[in-house]
Amino acid sequence: MVDSSHSTGTPDTAPHDVIIVGGGLAGGLIALALHRHAPGCRFLVVEAGRTLGGHHRWSWFETDIPAQERALVEGFHLNGWDEGYDITFPRLTRTLPTAYRSLASAEFHRALMAELPADRVLLETKAAALDDGGVTLADGTRLAAKRVIDCRPFKSSKALAGGWQVFLGQHFKCEKPHGLTRPVIMDASVDQVAPHGNGEAYRFVYVLPLSPDEVFIEDTYYADQPKMDADVLKGRVAEYAHRNGWKGEVIDQEAGILPVISGGDFAAATAEVAIPGVALAGARGGFSHPLTSYTIPFAISNALAIARLIAARPELSGADLAAFCKRRARRHWRGTAYYRMLSRMLFEAAEPGKRVVVFEHFYALKGNLVERFYAGRSTWPDRLRILTGKPPVAIPRAIRALFSSGKPLDTKPLDTKPFNMETPA
Repeated sequence: MVDSSHSTGTPDTAPHDVIIVGGGLAGGLIALALHRHAPGCRFLVVEAGRTLGGHHRWSWFETDIPAQERALVEGFHLNGWDEGYDITFPRLTRTLPTAYRSLASAEFHRALMAELPADRVLLETKAAALDDGGVTLADGTRLAAKRVIDCRPFKSSKALAGGWQVFLGQHFKCEKPHGLTRPVIMDASVDQVAPHGNGEAYRFVYVLPLSPDEVFIEDTYYADQPKMDADVLKGRVAEYAHRNGWKGEVIDQEAGILPVISGGDFAAATAEVAIPGVALAGARGGFSHPLTSYTIPFAISNALAIARLIAARPELSGADLAAFCKRRARRHWRGTAYYRMLSRMLFEAAEPGKRVVVFEHFYALKGNLVERFYAGRSTWPDRLRILTGKPPVAIPRAIRALFSSGKPLDTKPLDTKPFNMETPA
């Protein structure tokens, strides 16, 4: 039954100025930005899970986030490395100087719950329906709001093209110091075959030294299908730790399958998930890096833009906010067209077993170019430089990929062999 005490109210008299549905990275940062930059805004976060942020680790280069926006995340306890990072390929080993940062979802949840008013967050609360006047919960409770922001997870669409990034990471407590002083962002010297029916794929291992005796090891691969066998990936992580002489226990783990977008009809894809008068943000709204699946720079930028808009225009309607986010999404889609083209090169021009050559070619380029690439701010000289030199793919295949509309994104449910992400293996 709908709770009648919450079912009334026009947008102007609704008890909430903003309801954010989905307390992941995007939703949590919007709440934080509203709290800090629009202090009069009566917002509420509705999250289906037990914690804000889920079970993830977000990492980024210091230069990914403009200096004027970094304050939003500086209140979190971050792992940081100012001495740069390493990359390893079959024919290339290199240290690049860019500082690197990482944020665990447990810290994201802890810090937000400590700063946000307790009555502004509803955990373990599922939203059944969203509309321009509020949110109806799974138990029938109606929450009226002047504006609603949909920050729920990405939903695959036949209107999009691309592939998938599959990963599983484990946090090890080592018996002895591991000896690393810098992250290893990509170790692609490993076997390039993806497990269990995914064929050959670009595969690498990602390593973060979290403390002198703690290390996070993640096995990642790019593949055409959204399939994961967690047991196989855990075995690969264990083998990598053994190879480096790291003995100890696994104290945490995470896994995921993320889209790598190479093209498609963005308007049609967003129309499938859009609700009239409801703003779309986060990955569901298209705010990610098409090739790397990075989200944090865009999540921070959007959170601050939304909070400042609402602070400046308290009369702003839900439809106006939805239109504002839609314009930003369209601009982001247009601005990332180059990276979608590179995704087509990866999935269509490069033979699966040789996709590693594409990345090896890229990482041999200047460090500042690499920085701008990850931040989604590649200059035109950068773009030309990436595509010039000895081609890492066959020219006829590259030309076909250049003019291709991309392989339709697989919309079947994500294929993961079940495992408990809350409890270490």
